[in-house]
Amino acid sequence: MRGLPLAAWAYVCGVVALAAGLIATSSFRELDWSKLAVLAALFLICDSAPALLNVERARVSLSFAASLASVVLLGPAGAALLGLSAVVTGQRLFAPVKRLFNGAQFALCGYAAGTVFEALGGSPPRFGQADWVEQVIVPFLGALVTFVGVNLLLMAGILLLSKQAAPRELLRESGQLSVGCLGYGMFGLLIAGLWQHVGTFAAVLVLLPLFIARWALEQTHAQQQAHAATLAALCQAVETKDYYTRGHSERVSRGSVMIAQEIGMRADRVEAIRYAGMLHDVGKLGVPTKVLQKNGTLTEEEFAAIQLHPMRGLEIVREIGFLDEALAGIMHHHEKMNGTGYPMGLAGDEIPEFARVISVADAFDSMTSTRSYRSALSIEKAVGELRKCAGDHFDPVMVDAFLRALERDGWDPPKPVVLPDDDVVETTQQDHDDPSAPIRVAGDGARR
Repeated sequence: MRGLPLAAWAYVCGVVALAAGLIATSSFRELDWSKLAVLAALFLICDSAPALLNVERARVSLSFAASLASVVLLGPAGAALLGLSAVVTGQRLFAPVKRLFNGAQFALCGYAAGTVFEALGGSPPRFGQADWVEQVIVPFLGALVTFVGVNLLLMAGILLLSKQAAPRELLRESGQLSVGCLGYGMFGLLIAGLWQHVGTFAAVLVLLPLFIARWALEQTHAQQQAHAATLAALCQAVETKDYYTRGHSERVSRGSVMIAQEIGMRADRVEAIRYAGMLHDVGKLGVPTKVLQKNGTLTEEEFAAIQLHPMRGLEIVREIGFLDEALAGIMHHHEKMNGTGYPMGLAGDEIPEFARVISVADAFDSMTSTRSYRSALSIEKAVGELRKCAGDHFDPVMVDAFLRALERDGWDPPKPVVLPDDDVVETTQQDHDDPSAPIRVAGDGARR
């Protein structure tokens, strides 16, 4: 945490001071120290192997299980003391400030959750107990939600103040994080319930299902990474055909996500449109390189070959099951609102939503990128082109959403293309993605 802003340092100090104050003023006379020792050992073992999620930079500590068990078995003070053991965890060995902050925030989470558990009339489960729902399950669920909520709020505070994340980014990722935290926290009830029957051995018994759950999440994460690597390889294969379009797919993907988030798409659809943006031009693999790089006007046959690339793209990726709705975006991203696009001449709402999103991001990146026949347009001029073509070529709703996101998040245009000395790269005078540059077809005038 080197270089933290002053506000972030003040926040860290405040969290640590509050946790220290709560622990210092708590009474530990009735605390079962043997339970605390066993749960602390479980906490440290679990915290040393966090579970990966399909959220960038996000992990869920398996120690949530031990923390929630301590809420039931040890009460607020014991749960706070257990959380403080995060200071000596095996992680973050060379980050003392992180260790101190994590210990403090776990202590606050445990104390708050324990207080809620007691306020709801909770008590440790007993053998033969008939009122499990009223005295155990409902209070535990209240404590679990409290623990996870306080944890996410405290982490959001430091991330925002240290400028490591933006509010919209945290909101977008909080859903999956919450599910992961709640899931692992539920193991705490399993530990507490087993404790009455097998004692300290409950901590050992729960390790197996905990690490199986962690393994399952890792497999999901690895699968997502494999998907991303596969898509990146396809994009790279497309872009090796034309140096002037290097990075285009990645930027279109980013622009499409900006629009999708701005119009409030669900997280799963946002992820699908990320894939669609990456693969929107994969059909160019089926277009002869000499056509893509032709220096001069296109013949009718050559232009027809380019028009077929959305359909070829669908043929290439249609068997990739996880793409789902993304396939429609790949197929129809060159349709136009006035019905003059291709490959099917769809108009208005006939065009799938994904395709209407991608077409805006695609055109904007093309206009703000250097091409062999012209220099990149400025962002201001590209915005003007989008506005001019809204309603005719592009869905006005998508254009407005993109411009709002653009104003808030900005855009990093690609750097000028540096052609390799050892390759012969032909130039082209046309661009089917760029609404500001006409595509000239021999014998048939100019077409956009």
